[in-house]
Amino acid sequence: MAMTSYTVEISPEAVEKLREILVRDGFDLLEKQYAHYGAKKGKLSVTVYEKGPKVLVQGKETEAFVQFTLEPEILGEARMGYEEVTNPEMFTPHFGIDESGKGDFFGPLVIAGAYVDAESARALLDAGVTDSKRIGSAARIAKLANEIRKIRGVRESVVTISPLRYNEMYASFRNLNALLAWGHATVIADLHKCVPDCPRALSDQFANPRVLQRALAKKDLSIELEQKTKGESDVAVAAASILARERFLRWMREGGEEWGMELPLGAGPKVLEAGRNFLSKYLASKLSNVAKLHFKTASDIQEG
Repeated sequence: MAMTSYTVEISPEAVEKLREILVRDGFDLLEKQYAHYGAKKGKLSVTVYEKGPKVLVQGKETEAFVQFTLEPEILGEARMGYEEVTNPEMFTPHFGIDESGKGDFFGPLVIAGAYVDAESARALLDAGVTDSKRIGSAARIAKLANEIRKIRGVRESVVTISPLRYNEMYASFRNLNALLAWGHATVIADLHKCVPDCPRALSDQFANPRVLQRALAKKDLSIELEQKTKGESDVAVAAASILARERFLRWMREGGEEWGMELPLGAGPKVLEAGRNFLSKYLASKLSNVAKLHFKTASDIQEG
């Protein structure tokens, strides 16, 4: 399978150097949200994101650009295809867990997990699987999720906690981390049924690591649990993030259709406006069907 997507972190000093190289090589520079710049030449696009900073290369010429431009002129070393050397743990059998919707007022909380081994980890990387937060297109998320499900050896589990159920559970847990840990532990337990000999599970770092450890202990599972910051740099966690995001975005689309209005992402001004619009159309008691009521946004829209 030809590589059509590649992501790598670069130094702040390399941002302007790469811009000069792209201009030199005939790329058209573009303005992009949350990015220093974007660039396009034929069917190849390059985006340099502010966060990181990170470079995202996409298109049929991705592999050639990385090998003959990005690696020798910016990175100073060959990395593509050498992940087994630079990050060998990523190619050992393990579960990766991630979530979507945690910071969104509207919509569910979705927790997903993916099991990978050496062969499927390489296939995921070659398919361009990366952290879902680096992918701005819902269509691209859906396409990658479909690719993930096709890859031999990958196992997946997705738990969707609808807003109504989320509000009930939050009232019981009274703590988002505890609720999130329950979701992570549930996904790990589900994956463990499919691959009982998997030795390790990896997730993003919890503020209090013991919260997830306790939730997993309640499932009576014997598995090594690893939590680390930027867990999505691991391809299993990245795959989980895409699967979770796909399910979350699908719910948002279908939920908007069901209630006859747009349900915006996040918790900003557009969300506040949509919340007030919702209350103008429906009883306040219906808000729990579409939104997370412990958010300050819930009281703000009812006051306004």
